Amino acid sequence: MFSSTRMTGNQCSLLYGPLEELQELAFIERPIRRSLKTAEEIDQLTVDEDLNDIERAVYLLSVGLEVQRVNVISNLPSLVRQNPAETFRRVVPKVREVLNGAGAEIQLAAAGSFLTILQDDIILIHTHTFSILKTILQHLNHRDTVVSNAWLETLLSAINALPKETIKQEVLNPLLYQSQLSHSISARLASCRILGKVACKFDTHLVKKELLPLARSLCQDVELEVRACMCRQLESFARATGVEHTRIELLPELVELARDEESSVRLAAFDTIINLMEMIDGDDRLHVVVPMVMSVCEVSSQADEAVVASLSFQFGKVCSGLAGSLMDEEKGRLLQRFKVLCVAGLQIEGNQTDFNETMLIRCNCCYNLPAMMVFADPAHFLSELYPSFSSLCCDPQVCVRRSAAASFHQVVKLLGSNVHLVHKELLALLQDEALEVLDALMNHLEETLEAFLSRGENLVLDNKFPELLSALLQVEQKVGGSLRWRLHEKLLQHYSCLARLLPGEVLHQHFSPRIFTILTTNKVLPVQREAARTFCTFLRYNRKHEQRQEMMERLIQELAQGRSYWNRLRFLDVCETASEIFSRKYFNKYFLIPALELVQDPVANVRYKLCQLLPRLRSSLRLPADKQLLQQLNFCVQKIIGREKDKDVVATMRKTVLELDKLDLAEPFHKRHERDLLDQKKEKEENLLLEMEHLERQQTEEKLNSEKHMERKRRDSKTSLSAIKSMSVSSSGATLSSSGKEMRKAKLSRSRSLSSQPTKSKPTNADRLVKVKDFSSMSGPGRSSMSMTKDEPLRTAHFSTTTQSTSSMPVLIHSNTTSLIERTSIMDHRASSMDHRDHRTSTLDHRICKMEHRNNMMEQITGTMDQRDLRTATIDKRNQRTTTLDQREHRTSTLDQHSKTMDRGCAIKDKQSRKLSINRKSNSFSVQSGRD
Repeated sequence: MFSSTRMTGNQCSLLYGPLEELQELAFIERPIRRSLKTAEEIDQLTVDEDLNDIERAVYLLSVGLEVQRVNVISNLPSLVRQNPAETFRRVVPKVREVLNGAGAEIQLAAAGSFLTILQDDIILIHTHTFSILKTILQHLNHRDTVVSNAWLETLLSAINALPKETIKQEVLNPLLYQSQLSHSISARLASCRILGKVACKFDTHLVKKELLPLARSLCQDVELEVRACMCRQLESFARATGVEHTRIELLPELVELARDEESSVRLAAFDTIINLMEMIDGDDRLHVVVPMVMSVCEVSSQADEAVVASLSFQFGKVCSGLAGSLMDEEKGRLLQRFKVLCVAGLQIEGNQTDFNETMLIRCNCCYNLPAMMVFADPAHFLSELYPSFSSLCCDPQVCVRRSAAASFHQVVKLLGSNVHLVHKELLALLQDEALEVLDALMNHLEETLEAFLSRGENLVLDNKFPELLSALLQVEQKVGGSLRWRLHEKLLQHYSCLARLLPGEVLHQHFSPRIFTILTTNKVLPVQREAARTFCTFLRYNRKHEQRQEMMERLIQELAQGRSYWNRLRFLDVCETASEIFSRKYFNKYFLIPALELVQDPVANVRYKLCQLLPRLRSSLRLPADKQLLQQLNFCVQKIIGREKDKDVVATMRKTVLELDKLDLAEPFHKRHERDLLDQKKEKEENLLLEMEHLERQQTEEKLNSEKHMERKRRDSKTSLSAIKSMSVSSSGATLSSSGKEMRKAKLSRSRSLSSQPTKSKPTNADRLVKVKDFSSMSGPGRSSMSMTKDEPLRTAHFSTTTQSTSSMPVLIHSNTTSLIERTSIMDHRASSMDHRDHRTSTLDHRICKMEHRNNMMEQITGTMDQRDLRTATIDKRNQRTTTLDQREHRTSTLDQHSKTMDRGCAIKDKQSRKLSINRKSNSFSVQSGRD
């Protein structure tokens, strides 16, 4: 029994917690019962319902509780909007009565209400100047600092609307009295802020005469808070008095304050001078501002962290303003000081206060980094600022990395073509574990990705591209797995820019499936709608018909015809988004019919959503081109009206029918015209994308054809060049050998013919036989048979001449010798022409060698072309070169034919020369025989 009781107690403790916690809950509930109002309190809080707003406000301000008075004072701006005259006549005087001696809550409510009235321009301030201004001035010096500051803000806002005379009488006169040292510090601080506010309201003469002496006295106040506050207000005086007076009067005062013993006063003067940098000329910058900046940098290195934090916030502005007045050494010192600030607090461990200050300093360095890049020249980023930037992107504190991510897009813009230098830092920020860093990076992700991914065709060849692609996919998975659905929505919104930055094939393989998965599986409606928009953007800018068809089929099969009604609802969301992205023609072709088919959906929620979408579907139709589609839409409407049983769908359908009837009449003409122009622009863009797709496909086909043609030409050129080479070698060898032999034979025969003169003695038969043998042995092997066959008839002709008279012999010898000499000279001329032709043949051989060398070069160029993507212009040029080679081959073959013809001519001439030599010898024999 005891054990069972213990078990029950354990079960109670598991279900409801320990008994002590239950007792605490009971104790918490007691004050709730005690806080219930009694009947008397309820009667006191009850107000007559017949009273109007003004009367009820007056009644509650008179006899109401404090909470009721606070409520009335807080609603004072709405009463002024409804009835300003009665409110200022009856309610505002009651408010002034209540404020006398009221607590801080009522005072703050009244200050906030009057400030709202002044800022919103609810009334004409000139009409009710004293009603508000005197109330403000009456409570300006409240003993509570918070209340007095609230009334001071109200007064500063009222100065913008008050006339000059009112300000001079009601504000400046008390101000001269409150700025004396006898008054409290809060009063003097209020005087400083009021002086800075009214300085812009009056002309330069009044400011110099009346306000500037008062401002100088406050700059010399004994309290450092007053000096610092008045120093910051001198900027308004400088802008009111002009550049010349600032240089003469205010700049010396600021320089003196910059040398103050208190660091807060020095920094106030420093900030004021930096804000007035554009009003200071070059000489003053060089001789006044530059030494002051360098001294402040040196002093701040030894001051507290708050001073350094203030300096770090102004560092970029300082360097940008003084860039033209600094020497190289001073620029180097400022850069070195900035590098020290970028790592402030990382090496030294301190307390929590110092830790927060150093973290703020590094955040300010992230903010000023783009300005420091301009100061140091982006070309020197790698050597000067890259280590600091990398350190800030990898800082151990989340807020510093978030600041670096927020300014990352500005750094990328300044780098330009050198954006690859910060590729590692981008990957580090994308892979950061803190979602706050990713959120800051997402704000300008489109600009950042555009700088990294706008390199066109060289993008895919970059070895860093897969890393960036993987990082982008991992970011989406990380954000999608968290509970930060707004960040996920922002991420998908910026991912739509990838449609124009990434190649279509990469986008279709990696990002489109992931976006479609989000569309079908994510349960957050804003994320789904943004995924639908991104998917439609990818679909619109895809230039491949097969991929677009695949994406549309997936939409129809898995969403429009999906088994889950949730997916069918998502298809209607996709249709709603597609009607905004695509043109009417494209939308009607691919989305309208699948959407209308959902009229038969068994789930009422899908039909309900379709009824809400029908006016948008109807607005996409234009008659008479879309007459059939309009008939199908009307049939869908009639079907829902006639067969629908769900009461919510029927009610929605009735409203939709009324909207469809008023659709053409309710829309103004100019809006319809604007929509038509926008639709025409979308249709032109889609047609342009189709033309680009056609051109890309045509270029791909031409590329393939040209590669095949070049390969065939290369094979043909190799074959023809080898044949030409073999033919030229054989022909040149034969020509050279035959021509050399013939030339030697012709010269030998000519020398013999000239040596045989008529004065010589008669040779014997033995000598004749020797000469015949010498002749036969001297002729070539190819010609020996010819000489032997003609020997006998020649002998007969020689011996037959013995019957002739001796008186005619000298004449015959002379004429024959002359003709032989002439023929010999002709043969010499022909031999020289043969030499010239031999030279031409050698020239042709040299040209053939050059052609072979050129063909080898063409083969190397062709091999290089095979490794690269050929373009149409290059193909045409190289086709022309190929035709030139063909012409040269034709010329080479023609020259070979000419050389063969010349060889034949040379052979014929050789035969003639042999005949002449034989005739000459036969004549000599006949002469000798005649003598004998």
